Amino acid sequence: MSEQERFNRLRLIRSPRIGPVTFRQLMARFGTAGEALRAVPELAARGGGKGAVIDAGLVEQEIARTRAVSARYLLMGDRDYPFLLDQMEGAPPALIVRGDTGLMARECVAMVGARNASAAACRFARTLAQDLGQRGAVVVSGLARGIDTAAHQGSIGSGTIAVIACGIDIAFPPENEALQEQIAEQGLLVTEHPPGTQPLARQFPARNRIIAGLARGTVVVEAAPKSGSLITARLAGEAGREVMAVPGSPLDPRAQGCNQLIREGAVLVQNAADVIEAMGAIDPRMVRQGSFDFAGAPVSSDVAEHERAAIFALLGTAPVPVDEVIRLSGLGPAVVHTVLLELELAARLERHAGGRVSLS
Repeated sequence: MSEQERFNRLRLIRSPRIGPVTFRQLMARFGTAGEALRAVPELAARGGGKGAVIDAGLVEQEIARTRAVSARYLLMGDRDYPFLLDQMEGAPPALIVRGDTGLMARECVAMVGARNASAAACRFARTLAQDLGQRGAVVVSGLARGIDTAAHQGSIGSGTIAVIACGIDIAFPPENEALQEQIAEQGLLVTEHPPGTQPLARQFPARNRIIAGLARGTVVVEAAPKSGSLITARLAGEAGREVMAVPGSPLDPRAQGCNQLIREGAVLVQNAADVIEAMGAIDPRMVRQGSFDFAGAPVSSDVAEHERAAIFALLGTAPVPVDEVIRLSGLGPAVVHTVLLELELAARLERHAGGRVSLS
């Protein structure tokens, strides 16, 4: 990939209204980021709005700030972009990393859990992470308080990856600043956000998809119902990865999420041997590095106005699956995906988890 194409891809994903799904569709349709950037204003106009791309100077500033903190980019299409993450719906087109990217090519296990975890659960998570490391696994977590912190502490010497929901230059939570720097030096620090990005609530569920995507299995150690850890477990399950949970006392609300996962089919684990057995023998094909193929949802260059009107009439403020829009419209997938792309670039469409869309 040329340096100009790398720059254009970063500029494309940083442009307004262009998320991971839209990025893939644009790349699949136009082949290069440069052609996609040129097409954005016209596509947005067809959707009834105005679309713009980010100023090249702002991207240059971001690159300079990234280099200033000894970080670098991994883009889809790069040889060392993690293969397993490639397979996730909505995988980030651009990652910013500090540390040993080779860790992503090893067998990875995600460990997540409660921020207000019990002392016993933190001790268990630390020991489990240490034991997994001794068995050759890399532990992936989110550097949050509680279980995440314990998992990183237990695996810092053998291999740990921290995925954060802010800029690579931001320490969050503040008390983990020293641990975050240690991980960047001895493990790997990963984010999809530009330097300077502050940690906002909406960014943590997106962060969780990267945690689940990097690993072939996710272990939940302690989690309350409706916690972020269960989002990570759900994303792992939807991607066909192994979901594991550590059982807890039914009297402790912090164990209810894990116990519910086990009731729903998650593998009950009590030690590192259980985790390794649940994930099965290491398959090198599952952790290989590879180049991303941008073939994705088909798009059409020829859409009639009555087709646009028919699709728009099916949309509302309540999220609806794209497959349902295709079925009800009676139109081909390429036509529907094209119209949705145009509406999104025109700021008239929102994408939601699970392949659902709604009007803005």
